[in-house]
Amino acid sequence: MDLSDLIDRNAAFTPDKPAIHFEGRTLSHAMLADRIAQTARGLKSELGVGRGDRVAILAANHADYLVLLYACARLGAMLVTLNWRLAVPEQLYILSDSGAKVLVVDREYSAVVAQLATALPDIKVVGLDFTPDRAVSFDGLLAAGTGDGRNPHTDTSNPLLLVYTSGTTGRPKGAVLRQDALIWNAAMSHHLHDMRSDDHILTVLPMFHVGGLNIQTTPALQLGATVTVHQRFAPDTMLKSIAEDRPTLVLMVPAVMQAVLTHPQWDNTDTSSLRAISTGSAIVPVPLIEGFERRGLPVLQVYGSTETGPVSIYTRLGGDLSRKTSTGLPGLYCEAKIVDDDSREVPHGTAGEVVIRGPNVLYEYWGNAEATAEALRDGWYHTGDIGTRDTDGYFYIHDRKKNMIISGGENIYPAEVERVLHDHPCVAEAAVIGKADPKWQEVPVAYIVCHKDKSIGAEELRVFVGEHLARFKIPREFVFVDSLPRTALGKVQHFMLREQSGD
Repeated sequence: MDLSDLIDRNAAFTPDKPAIHFEGRTLSHAMLADRIAQTARGLKSELGVGRGDRVAILAANHADYLVLLYACARLGAMLVTLNWRLAVPEQLYILSDSGAKVLVVDREYSAVVAQLATALPDIKVVGLDFTPDRAVSFDGLLAAGTGDGRNPHTDTSNPLLLVYTSGTTGRPKGAVLRQDALIWNAAMSHHLHDMRSDDHILTVLPMFHVGGLNIQTTPALQLGATVTVHQRFAPDTMLKSIAEDRPTLVLMVPAVMQAVLTHPQWDNTDTSSLRAISTGSAIVPVPLIEGFERRGLPVLQVYGSTETGPVSIYTRLGGDLSRKTSTGLPGLYCEAKIVDDDSREVPHGTAGEVVIRGPNVLYEYWGNAEATAEALRDGWYHTGDIGTRDTDGYFYIHDRKKNMIISGGENIYPAEVERVLHDHPCVAEAAVIGKADPKWQEVPVAYIVCHKDKSIGAEELRVFVGEHLARFKIPREFVFVDSLPRTALGKVQHFMLREQSGD
């Protein structure tokens, strides 16, 4: 049995029930199961995808994004979800590091295809919503597929998702999640949301993140519920969908919550179909929670990371939601605790590192044994987040992962931006920190030390960074200084820069 069999089982029980609504088209559970089978046949017979092969996707949200995930599960292959907000060099790095055999790309992000011929000529390209030059369309692939669409020795122990997270060393790491991690993650989502097969999920967050993919979307499909998928978030279309499509559950990051609450149509939108709002990705400001509660909407909090599926600690529908600054209790099928630097559990109320253990946790970092050993110790995943636990067992997150910036739900590691800045011939030293922002929670700010006898303006540096990294990683401010604060060993003290900036 593999993960795609859950879709087949639901199709057998309720073949005509809607599974996915997307851009005016509806796939019933039976149609979804058939399309998954067709996709698996096409990938295997036409592109030679076997067990363990990597299939990448670079696309906005799409019904076939989910089809491709379950087709990979059927074949024992791995889906590499590419962040469309990344710059082309970043995407090429991930394609190279993962050893992707196939790239499925939509028209909007097809700029990467032109560079594949020279950078990675062996990758086979499939156009999700168009037919690329000298390549095949997704529908063409399905039409050509033959055979049984399965590979031997495939079950839920096979790796399925390869999701790259921004790296603290300036290069991203690929977190490997097995099929069974998605099963246990879904089981905890069902518990968190009190999710039922008659629920209707509205998915607006990008599915290249495990949040958009796995907090509600895949758990709903695996339960036989219905999902409405939007290509991307826009407050107008989201509010219109809430009023007209009548979803029961929706996931938002704080930046989305803020955009919805401040939209002129918010007060007039019929939200009576919603049973709850779920949120996570960052420490959630209490005023945002209270803004939804004033409309009678419970706000559920979820804590986790790419490496945990992500569902691991949460508050649940029907449970105690009075602790608005708490991210909740350990999930139904995993453990969590707060430990000191020697991995010893600390007393209640004492700050320490949050660690997670359970079947939802990553298997490894792709091709990175050192990082795997550092993160997974005696079965416990060390998150790097600092938190406390109260006497009732509720967790509170107090600080981000070391030096990490969370901007609009996206993770930015300063080392990644600093690496690019250091490549500029005028820059001698660079340090990047996060600065509080009312819209994005945080934005990156760069402190720059120029080489002697050289100078550069902020705009030129902004353009330079934009040539190499995604736009959301470009510092909003450049502060030119004579020197950076350092430890006795020469390490930049980012916390001192934060203190100087008032954040």
